Amino acid sequence: MNRLVAALIAVLIIFYLIWSSVYVVDPTEQAIVTRFGRITAVRTTPGLYFKLPTSLVDDVQIIDNRLLRYDLDNQTLQVKDGKFYVVDAFVTYRIADARKFRERALGSLDVVQQRLRTRFDAALRQVYGLRDFQAALSAERTDMMREARDLIKAGMTDLGVDVVDVRILRTDLTNQVSAQTYARMKAERLAQAALLRANGQQAAQSIRAIANRQSIETVADATRDSEVLRGQGDATRSQIYANAYNIDPGFYEFYRSMQAYRSGLGSSGTTMVLSPDSEFFQYFGDSGKAIIPPGAAAQLPAEASVVAPVPDVIPPADTNAPAPDQPSDEPAIIAPAPGAATSAPAPATTAPATAPAPTN
Repeated sequence: MNRLVAALIAVLIIFYLIWSSVYVVDPTEQAIVTRFGRITAVRTTPGLYFKLPTSLVDDVQIIDNRLLRYDLDNQTLQVKDGKFYVVDAFVTYRIADARKFRERALGSLDVVQQRLRTRFDAALRQVYGLRDFQAALSAERTDMMREARDLIKAGMTDLGVDVVDVRILRTDLTNQVSAQTYARMKAERLAQAALLRANGQQAAQSIRAIANRQSIETVADATRDSEVLRGQGDATRSQIYANAYNIDPGFYEFYRSMQAYRSGLGSSGTTMVLSPDSEFFQYFGDSGKAIIPPGAAAQLPAEASVVAPVPDVIPPADTNAPAPDQPSDEPAIIAPAPGAATSAPAPATTAPATAPAPTN
């Protein structure tokens, strides 16, 4: 029984010694072999390797050989003109020299990241501090990332770290700068809108003034033409009247008197106070008939062929008035007789139905 236990313990010890003396390097890794804390070998080629058994003599540190990433978030950076940006960026790096990494960074990624943070922050501040507010958002961004990478790379080489690239993810304005920027943008847009509105009002006033001038000119031209036409019409009318008067002055006076009788002695109920010997009654005789001058009856128009009966003369109501056969200097009151329909009117002299038109 004791021999079986001893044999089992011996087998376990042999298995442990064999297992602790073998290590494998992955294609994405590299290994540092130290003996009593001193580096004896650096394995960068993938494969199976052997060392002295147990970690008391030879120790193996596996290091990632891939690209590593370090992020720097919400970093407030000041540009040349005094404004601030909030920047998110990251840097990619890899362990290029495992021996230096072990000797100077103690083989710890925390030491590398602390140094990297300090270098990264200083590089970004230097790069942004050389640009103005607009350049940080322009095409110079690529140059800024390349400059930041070169600045970081120079300070990380002594740790065995190779800085591969620097990328700026986000460049935003701070709250204060954002408010100022939005206020400035709003003021610029309001100024531009006011300028456009002023230009529009100026154009509208110009168009309105031109339209008013054109309308005034059009009305003036139309008024002038109408006055010219009216003057020509008045001249033609006067010429026609003159021609008619020259043909037969007596008939012309008679025709105008008939028109005056029609308008003055119509059925409008107008009362006229005239002297009996007025020229208005020159075509009225003692018998109440109209006196037509010789030759006027043949030229009388159709509408004036019938002469209205002479209205009665109303005597004054005063009893001391002179007799009808005595002459009087007072004017007579002439009005349409209310009973004219019942009394028989005096026969009037009629002209032919058709009369030849006067020749010019």
